[in-house]
Amino acid sequence: MADFSVAGRQFRTQADYKAALRDQTQIDTIKTKVNMDQPGEVITLCADLKAGKYKFTTLVGSDFKEEIQELAEKYSKQGYTKDSKIKNAKQKKNAAKKNGKNDGKNRKGSKQNAKSLNDYDEKMQKEIKAVLRQQEKRRRLIVILCSVVALACFGYYGIYYYSADRTQSNYDELADLKGSDTLASGPRSVTIHYTDEEEIELTVLEEYETLYNKNKRLIGWLRIEGTNIDYPVMQTTDNEYYLDHNYDQEYDKNGSLFMDAACDVVHRNTNLIIYGHHMKSGKMFGNLNKYSSESYGKEHSIIQFDTIYEKGTYQVMYVFRSRIYNEDEIVFKYYQFFDALSEKEFDSNMKEMAAISLYDTGVTASFGDELLTLSTCDSSETDGRFVVVAKRIS
Repeated sequence: MADFSVAGRQFRTQADYKAALRDQTQIDTIKTKVNMDQPGEVITLCADLKAGKYKFTTLVGSDFKEEIQELAEKYSKQGYTKDSKIKNAKQKKNAAKKNGKNDGKNRKGSKQNAKSLNDYDEKMQKEIKAVLRQQEKRRRLIVILCSVVALACFGYYGIYYYSADRTQSNYDELADLKGSDTLASGPRSVTIHYTDEEEIELTVLEEYETLYNKNKRLIGWLRIEGTNIDYPVMQTTDNEYYLDHNYDQEYDKNGSLFMDAACDVVHRNTNLIIYGHHMKSGKMFGNLNKYSSESYGKEHSIIQFDTIYEKGTYQVMYVFRSRIYNEDEIVFKYYQFFDALSEKEFDSNMKEMAAISLYDTGVTASFGDELLTLSTCDSSETDGRFVVVAKRIS
């Protein structure tokens, strides 16, 4: 008859025997990590066992849990806690005496703890080795998976910040082109056909002539002194293209700053809205939410936004958080505010924004004033938006 015994316990079936063997292997592993002479480590192990950190399925595991519980209780009665640590030989000797390590039961336990693989019969050695091989395979697989995940994360962040730096470098070069005559040639006049009856001829500011000739979707330039916001502003017939394209019309997840397609810088709207991504790198409108601080808002209250036809200076008026609402929700939707056709309508919109503004800037506007709205994503809620509204002062 086969000998299915582990740690003094006899098992009837091979399945129970293997389960007990797994428990014993786990116990041996625990004992290599926990110093039984250290009260704090034993008390902590006891708490872990009670919390179910280690799973046992046989009486071998139950015996081990009882052994640890008894030892932890002895240490606790002597005033030790999980933070206790014996540092010298004298303390260890005293602890050994207190815990009765010289009694027969604990001497037996000490001998069991000191068992090596050679102390088991050949069959059990094979079983132990098989379990250890399985554990080693799992360990190696976990290490490999963790390494792959780590490499993927480092790769992602490397590419992300490389892309952000490259984008910033490109925009720095564009900033250098302001006022340059590199591509400036011929007349700067632009003819805009609104209808068959209306035709307007405008002159592009000399400062933006080169940039306009490089990409005629340029509509202006936004700059806030003391911040990294110093970018061209684009505009197309939809609000999708520049979400993931740069000034050179290349794919770029940083996107570009762009004006809402519904805005008109010639037949000037009451409110011009400019969008930009909230990039973790701080690029585009990544730092716009710094305006949530009143002190920051006061220090950076002046915004320079030039269209390609005229210069403009604005002063921050409202700072608030909002979100994209469902079409059937009856609520103030800042992203639909382009024109106020009456003083009453204008004042109503001002009250709505003032009510949700994070702080009072002291700046107000009257019907006929021109506004500029900067909008980016905000993670404080689903479809959240962070918004800065400014009034034109020159």
